[in-house]
Amino acid sequence: MTPALVCSCTEVNVMRAILIDDEALAIERLATGLAAIPEVTVVATATGAAEGLSLIEQLCPDLVFLDIDMPGMSGIALAKQLMEQATSPEIVFVTAFDQYAAQAFDIEAADYLLKPVGAERLRMGVARALRRRRTRVTDDGASVHAASPLTPIGSYDNALWVPVKQGSVLLPVETINLIEAAKDYVLLHTDLKAHILRAKMSELEQRLDPKVLLRVHRSYMVRLATVTAVERPGRGMLRLRLADDSSVQVGPLYMDEVAEALKLTAH
Repeated sequence: MTPALVCSCTEVNVMRAILIDDEALAIERLATGLAAIPEVTVVATATGAAEGLSLIEQLCPDLVFLDIDMPGMSGIALAKQLMEQATSPEIVFVTAFDQYAAQAFDIEAADYLLKPVGAERLRMGVARALRRRRTRVTDDGASVHAASPLTPIGSYDNALWVPVKQGSVLLPVETINLIEAAKDYVLLHTDLKAHILRAKMSELEQRLDPKVLLRVHRSYMVRLATVTAVERPGRGMLRLRLADDSSVQVGPLYMDEVAEALKLTAH
């Protein structure tokens, strides 16, 4: 039997993190990316789930970056053990996100990062984990029961059903800040967690109001209200700075629509 964790869960400004991945190069790349993020300090690394679990019990980290496909105990199995503890670290999966997506529905992870992980995407995951850690939230408060019907706004949906361990929850569109393509799935990012939904970006683009959530890249839809700045890193390029200080590159095919939606003037 796994001993219970006795870590305290107090408000933090800098999270102590453990990285668990069976590939040494993946750990090295992740550690390099995290070194540029002052809100995180890497206190240990492990190349397997069993070793990682031992380190978690010893060091009581605030945050665990966890690969899924590992020999022996999988990242999913380790995460489920951690979820059974009274106090557990925030979990961010770092994965190729292939056949394991359905299993990941059961995990209340802060985020799911797709390999290879970009610097801005990593920063976004850390920011979400930090918000969860500060508020000590284990779920988003949504009921597993259908508390209200799915009522469209005009011809667009105002909520989406997303799967969770006990069934499904109705996720209000107004809580979604970013939608990210993940192969046959999408990640619906809220302030405190990412939900996984089997859907195509093209499908959601038809279902959601572009005045609220606008597709800005083949892999991203952004809540326009979260855009705090527009950067021009090069000629003919746009990058959107979001409220959590992350940024999203605008794809070439979406430049005109984004400029019109944000009422940008030509430079």
